Amino acid sequence: MDNNEMHEQIVKTRGQLADSVLSYWNQFSDFTTWQFWYIAALFVIPLATLAFTVDRRRILELFFFGYSVHMLWAYVDIALERRLLLINKYFLIPVLPFGFTLASSTFPVAYILLYQYCMKRNKSFPLFSIGLGVLLAFGFIPITEYIGILEMRRGMNLFYLFLITIAIPYLAYGMTKLALAAQRSSKSGGEEEAQYDRFDFKDLFSRRSKARN
Repeated sequence: MDNNEMHEQIVKTRGQLADSVLSYWNQFSDFTTWQFWYIAALFVIPLATLAFTVDRRRILELFFFGYSVHMLWAYVDIALERRLLLINKYFLIPVLPFGFTLASSTFPVAYILLYQYCMKRNKSFPLFSIGLGVLLAFGFIPITEYIGILEMRRGMNLFYLFLITIAIPYLAYGMTKLALAAQRSSKSGGEEEAQYDRFDFKDLFSRRSKARN
């Protein structure tokens, strides 16, 4: 079998898998099941909570951090799912990654609120994130596994998931601090560069009027 034949076989298998996933969702994970509404709640409630509690004075920083957590979780979840290490047995929409709810809402919002709490009260985020990692890895995930939403296979266990829940916010925290440092560095540049940053249309019109006079 050459590469073209193998590729065609992969494409055909993907099509069959997509059809099977859609059929499974229609029978066992659509809006008529309690699992669907449980997952929907995990998606909607954290986002609604964030909308009412986020500090809008630092919203860009908080959302950059949260987006970093989201992206890292999404990539890790896809990798774990493909290697059959962490299985999401029920999911919100079949066309999205199966772990979309946890990776895009539940976990990112939890860490955004923790990050905000630590900023306001001058607490150590790396230290407090360990505590949140313990709650997620040894509290939330076991409950979700117990009710049949998640399933661990091939040697995956809660300790490995705990390490992941620590590594991801640490990486996102480092990325956020680097972005803030780069922003401060750009603001403290040369005087001409700072003046260029503050340029607006009023300056343009005033200069034109002076030139005409």
